[in-house]
Amino acid sequence: MVKRSKGIRSKSRKILRKKPRERGIKSITRALQEFEEGETVSIVIDPAVHKGMPHVRFQGRTGKIEGKQGEAYLVGINDGKKHKTLIVRSEHLRRV
Repeated sequence: MVKRSKGIRSKSRKILRKKPRERGIKSITRALQEFEEGETVSIVIDPAVHKGMPHVRFQGRTGKIEGKQGEAYLVGINDGKKHKTLIVRSEHLRRV
């Protein structure tokens, strides 16, 4: 038997897929967008950009910007009763 792969992108074939006309890297404005602390953002993973990508389980979640860490942002979300802080780059964030 072959051992099943359990990598960071496992079980994400449908979620991390682009339609043919959306393929490739998006415009530079997505990477250069700035966010203020306390701003509400939605996590929408761009599969073309691997750097600063959050885990697939956080796709579609909404959180608040808690700060900045280098070029990435600290996004606070509630996962059930637990508060979690994610490190996400701006390519994967959108304003709500």
